Amino acid sequence: MGEDGAMSIERRIEILAKSALFCNLPLSVLTELAAHGRERKLVQGQILFRAHETVEGMYVVHTGSVRAFRENIDGREQTIHVEQAGGTLADVAVFDGGPYPSSTMAEEDSEVLFLAKEDVRRFVLRYPEVALTFLEMMAKKLRMVSSLAEQLALKDVSQRLAILLLERARKDLPKLQDGVSFSLPLSHTQLASRLGSVREVVTRSLQKLAQQKILEIHGHRIVLLDVEALRRLAE
Repeated sequence: MGEDGAMSIERRIEILAKSALFCNLPLSVLTELAAHGRERKLVQGQILFRAHETVEGMYVVHTGSVRAFRENIDGREQTIHVEQAGGTLADVAVFDGGPYPSSTMAEEDSEVLFLAKEDVRRFVLRYPEVALTFLEMMAKKLRMVSSLAEQLALKDVSQRLAILLLERARKDLPKLQDGVSFSLPLSHTQLASRLGSVREVVTRSLQKLAQQKILEIHGHRIVLLDVEALRRLAE
């Protein structure tokens, strides 16, 4: 695990206030929870916790990017979700009494704020309005996991790749049209983990899209040549 940091309580309050889970609460209320928080610093590639381990608490991402994933007996990984600044990890596990449902790894040097399970549960009992936000976030994650399960079950790798490319492009671009470009700062191995596949298959799928003149690949930059063709493939 990462190093515990001795950050000021003001900084811990700031991290909580910028998180999707606690952002609607007054700073005076957050002081109580922040007093028990602990900072952990992670280097790229470092595991924060593993699936099936006993739950100690949840985490709020302050900087960087942390990926939640599962792996099979052959070591193939399937990314479940990726959390960046303001995102939370293991919030479900804090309440359901089970172990961590997935493993988590820092995709880059990152900082997270650890909140012990007991402290979070006491906080929610004292401020029940937080429970509604928890429910909303859990519902969104459930929808996301349901969508992922549908894609893995019903769509092949090329379709899943097209969906991922369109989602990434929409994050960078206000309008998708032929000729626009966007950044895709993921290796083929990382893409394979996102798509539930292996590196070689993802590489072939990208090459096929390039051969079909649907896109061009320039390192980590993708140029969309035929947006409608990519949308048809995604559907």
